[in-house]
Amino acid sequence: MTATADDLGGMGPLVARLGRVGQRLRHADRARPWVLDTAVVVLIFLLFCLPDLLQAVGAISGDGDGDGPRRLRLVFTRLPAAGMLLLQAGLVLPLLWRRRAPAAAFGAVTAVFVVQWSVGAALRADVALFVALYSLALHGPLRQLPWGCAATAGALGLVAARASVAVSVWDALFFLLSTATAALALGLMIRIRRAQLAGLRDRAARLETERDQRGRLAVAAERARVAREMHDIVGHNLAVIITLADAGAYATAAAPERGREALGLIGDTGRQALSELRRVLGVLREPDGPRTEPELAPQPGLVDVEALCEGVRAAGLEVVYRTAGEVDALDSGVQLTVYRIVQEALTNTLKHAGAGARANLAIVAEDSRLTITVQDSGPTEPGARAGTANEEGHGLVGMRERAALYGGHVSAGPAGAGWTVRATLDLAPEDEAGDRDRDAARDRGGVGR
Repeated sequence: MTATADDLGGMGPLVARLGRVGQRLRHADRARPWVLDTAVVVLIFLLFCLPDLLQAVGAISGDGDGDGPRRLRLVFTRLPAAGMLLLQAGLVLPLLWRRRAPAAAFGAVTAVFVVQWSVGAALRADVALFVALYSLALHGPLRQLPWGCAATAGALGLVAARASVAVSVWDALFFLLSTATAALALGLMIRIRRAQLAGLRDRAARLETERDQRGRLAVAAERARVAREMHDIVGHNLAVIITLADAGAYATAAAPERGREALGLIGDTGRQALSELRRVLGVLREPDGPRTEPELAPQPGLVDVEALCEGVRAAGLEVVYRTAGEVDALDSGVQLTVYRIVQEALTNTLKHAGAGARANLAIVAEDSRLTITVQDSGPTEPGARAGTANEEGHGLVGMRERAALYGGHVSAGPAGAGWTVRATLDLAPEDEAGDRDRDAARDRGGVGR
């Protein structure tokens, strides 16, 4: 047992070397396919043609004495060396094209084979017929294989008929057809094996491509998610800071205490924005030293909407907030989506309508649908624009992407003197909503500002 295990263990390097040699031979064959074809022809000539030629010129003795060889000599015709060489060339030379034109090579070999046996000659080079049949099964179109088999059977039947004086026809047919079947089966087996390997390589290449595509899509989706979070955090807080700074500048001369209050609110808002940015970037950053867990905090939900409204009110925008239905029972993912949509809508209202405007915020849950409505009264300063009809910024795109995750849509547009943003989310469970692709869902209606 130990010797056997050692022998098997020692075969590893040998198998590896044989594999490398085989790979080099395959590469060389792809570069110069004629080398292998020529080598096959030369090998057949040396093994099967040369002995008959030497025997024909008397260089070596023929079959020995005895009844069996004498009977065979009476059945088969002895050819001169020139005729034998001509027939051998007709049998062997077409094998040079056995891979590039297998059907033509097989047809040429079969024709010479039939002519040879029609005159009653027997040659060792007849093995070329089986090589040609093997090549047809391996390299030729499969639709040509049936007539190739029929031609082989007919040619071998002629051989059996010629040899019937010395050998039983059925015995001769059994031996010849068994040899032809072995050549055919070997060609088909190698062909199927190569097709399986090609299929496995193609599948492996497709799986690798799909894996790379999934990786790129995952990276793109993560970048889009981070971009939305950064936009929501930075955009909202900067809008509040800018509005407070403008208000504080105007109030400094008339009411210094209001200016100091505005500066305090600016500091609080900036610190809040910086803290949220650190949390987002802390998850993404790869630390150089020992890895430390980033400071995490729960994602905002509906309970934080009131605090969001308070911050916007401090910037000068009057917000009226109301809810209807069981909004507190919503899952955390839906609540985060609602919070971000409300945050972006109020940010847009603060930027475009300005301080002193009024915004009505309503979050209504009915059955399996949630509706978010933000309607403002329009800009308070004369000549200020509420938005351009065809303008669509990143904020509205981000709101639509968030709503699409829950099979919803977002519409935005002018309403009277102001602007209205309405988002609808589908709260139905997956098994009730059916098989839908939330990532591909996009709402085409509405305009943004």
